[in-house]
Amino acid sequence: MKALVIGATGFIGGAIARAAVAQGWQVRAMRRDDRRDGAIGDLAEKAEIEWYQANLIDASTIAEAMLGCDVVFHAAGYYPTTTRDPARQVRRAQTQMEGVLLAFRQAKPDLLVYTSALSTIGPPSEPGRLANENDVYQLGSVKAPYFDIKIVMEQTALESGLPVVALCPTAVFGPGDVKPTSGRLVINVARGLLPFYPDGQINVVDVRDVAAAHVAAVERGRTGERYIIGDENMSFHHMLATMAQQSGRRPPWMRLPSRLVELTGSAAGQLGILGADMLQAIRCFQPLDTGKARAELGLTTRPFAESVYDALVWFYERGYLGSRADINTK
Repeated sequence: MKALVIGATGFIGGAIARAAVAQGWQVRAMRRDDRRDGAIGDLAEKAEIEWYQANLIDASTIAEAMLGCDVVFHAAGYYPTTTRDPARQVRRAQTQMEGVLLAFRQAKPDLLVYTSALSTIGPPSEPGRLANENDVYQLGSVKAPYFDIKIVMEQTALESGLPVVALCPTAVFGPGDVKPTSGRLVINVARGLLPFYPDGQINVVDVRDVAAAHVAAVERGRTGERYIIGDENMSFHHMLATMAQQSGRRPPWMRLPSRLVELTGSAAGQLGILGADMLQAIRCFQPLDTGKARAELGLTTRPFAESVYDALVWFYERGYLGSRADINTK
């Protein structure tokens, strides 16, 4: 099996590349900047991956990277850096996706596995059940551009007529978050910077389990379908308290009303602060039903505390955290 991973220097993309190598596959890793190797530099040093330099706005370079591949994992995409001019940002994201799809048509791999997001799952259409893959986020429902961008990209891929499987990871944590993204939350808790917590619930999952689900989707995923890749539903307080426990910190004790969190996110978004859109949409996060992925893809997951611990150790070993003294031992 020969696979291309688009976005291989990112958190999820790097984990997918590592999981594909573990399967014995030939792996091409696509990146924009040849000076960056994300969290998979060790794989390149051992010649277990082959780097390809390409840009999401240049379909010809993407097609070249895809040539001869059986499967393409698309784990990259446009991320808004501001909440201003959302329509322009949605158009840019859609253009990028269309470029990938054009390249796919030209290179003719067998399958495209697209990494979508939990934000494309809408509220449950019937009361009394968890939201699942049948619940689709409605364009314009949330002010944060990220939500519209992700649903437009997902629908563009699924409605292309190409063999596409879409995976929707929930809130992803674990080792390898090189940028970092969600791992910034873990770092801030470990530094004692988050004594507060918002209302609400979310689903969390380990990045290694997300990557394993992507690999499984190649053999077991149904084209045209999407799958929620998640583990445990928990309150924000429980999530942050677990991070605090694993880093030897006091659990968060100050409750912040959702409205205050949203206002903070709105102000931060105007300043172009990364992640502000997630604060604006705090009330949109919800518990999710992961039964479809467990039944069809064989999704298995590990405890959240293990994901947090492994993330803390990874951050410490790479200098993101100054001391390991407070990291609880297993």
